[in-house]
Amino acid sequence: MKNQNSYINTRRSFLKATGLLGATALIPSFFLTGCKKGFLDRDPLDSVTDISFWKNEEQLKLAANACYSNLRGNNTIAMENMGDNTIYPPNSEYQAISAGNYDFTSGTLNSEWVNLYSAIRRCNHFLENYTKATNISATALAQYSGEVRFLRAFMYSYLIFLFGDVPLIKNTLDIGDEEVFGPRNKRAEVLEFVFADLDTAATGLPPNYAASADLGRITKGAALAWKARVALFFEKWDIAELAAKAVMDLNVYQLYTAGGPGKCYNDLFTYKGKLAAGANKETILARPYVAGVSVHNTSREIQVPDQTSRYSPTKSLVDCYLCSDGLPIDKSPLYNEQTYANIFKNRDPRMNQTILTPGSAWGGQDDGDADANTNPVFNTPKWNADKKGCITGTGYYFSKYVEVAAVGTVSQDSNDIHHIRYAEVLLIYAEAKLEKGTITQTDIDNTINKLRDRVGMKRMVITELTAAGLDLRTEIRRERRVELALEGQRYYDILRWKQGDLLAQDVKGMKKSLVESFNQQYVSTIATDNQGYFVINTGRRFVDPKNYLWPVPITQLQRNPALGQNPGW
Repeated sequence: MKNQNSYINTRRSFLKATGLLGATALIPSFFLTGCKKGFLDRDPLDSVTDISFWKNEEQLKLAANACYSNLRGNNTIAMENMGDNTIYPPNSEYQAISAGNYDFTSGTLNSEWVNLYSAIRRCNHFLENYTKATNISATALAQYSGEVRFLRAFMYSYLIFLFGDVPLIKNTLDIGDEEVFGPRNKRAEVLEFVFADLDTAATGLPPNYAASADLGRITKGAALAWKARVALFFEKWDIAELAAKAVMDLNVYQLYTAGGPGKCYNDLFTYKGKLAAGANKETILARPYVAGVSVHNTSREIQVPDQTSRYSPTKSLVDCYLCSDGLPIDKSPLYNEQTYANIFKNRDPRMNQTILTPGSAWGGQDDGDADANTNPVFNTPKWNADKKGCITGTGYYFSKYVEVAAVGTVSQDSNDIHHIRYAEVLLIYAEAKLEKGTITQTDIDNTINKLRDRVGMKRMVITELTAAGLDLRTEIRRERRVELALEGQRYYDILRWKQGDLLAQDVKGMKKSLVESFNQQYVSTIATDNQGYFVINTGRRFVDPKNYLWPVPITQLQRNPALGQNPGW
């Protein structure tokens, strides 16, 4: 008996550590329903057993709501630090991943694995029980199961993006199930499962919801748009094109233009662009937040008023923005780098609505001017670590995703975190058509030029690109990088475009000569390259093909050696 109990406890510990064991007979505790607070912001409910649950639509809705708890929040933005758009100079695991200086002992890798499988188990539990409910319409059953199937596909998508082959678990597992000790399933098999879940979900989900209490629930458009993104990652061009076109043909979504060309793009990521504000018809899937109920800390992390910003834009990102004539900075006669302020002049308007520009309001308190007084308006980057203002890591700051009023207090931010927008669907459609070799100027006008028109940027014209010696693929990829900066997509784009060498390059900042004389003492120890630009991070590497996949975490391998390891690790 003692040996049997030891065996059971060992198996239970194993399942918990892998994320495959939850409360087997319990409903998860993250229930988020309600009208005023929004369905993602309800206090937890006490656990109840399967015997007493799954009786009616109200209980089914609560169980479906519980599955939303693992929909990513502002950690979506945090993953931007794995790419080459941003950097948080103090060492972090995301930076280590970006630099290639990590291995299978990384706690971040194991947390990602465990959290994703925990979420999958919660979804599996719902899908094994939801048909027990009575007095509920077939339409409602299809909706709730569609939401949960989407969430399961969402979690598996990240697993195969990052780890490649992974265990495909379609049901809840208990301590006696040998399946938990099995090998990984092939990436292609899991991908087909993801597509199947998304197809089923799209069939049962409505295009939108009429009740305000359902704001933020997963829709048919979300299932189709996510399918398009996943298909694009795996170069399934036909699937990506058709799924994106299906979203476009729903006629539900439109680009956010409130406030006009000079503000609308930035406003979309502030309180003005919240789903609850009513004007945003662009966001297809978001994690909504509610002031005083469900909050995060993104605005403060970007412009933290007494520390170094957690997200410093890199020179690589800043240089990526075209000049207002539609040409890159190395080709345009409009580009002028004689002063810091000049860097922001005559550029794609999205640059000034993404990167903090001199003369803009900010919440970082004292900037880099000669005094130590709080400034409501930003003028120049701060390098002095005197705890009186936000220190830059590169010479640049973000204004995107910043609600200035929320910067001053820890975790008082309630702007929504956008997972997928109609803008991305247009980009997916254009890229899929490009890779199929069927793109036309009309396609560009119906996709990329809609994004440019809303901010007043010069339109993309294929013949003009050719005349200027520019490559259409490079420019479409640039458009995606610019439009989706700080939305957690850059790392995944680098992986799927097989551009890992970009992550091996030194991370650079602004030119040292542009720092004022009274601030030079604070930058004297920062290295520069042969052109005088700050070198913020060196010793980076990217091994092909090794670093195109994360290693299976050592914790998981120790518990289940049958998982095997990815090549090179």
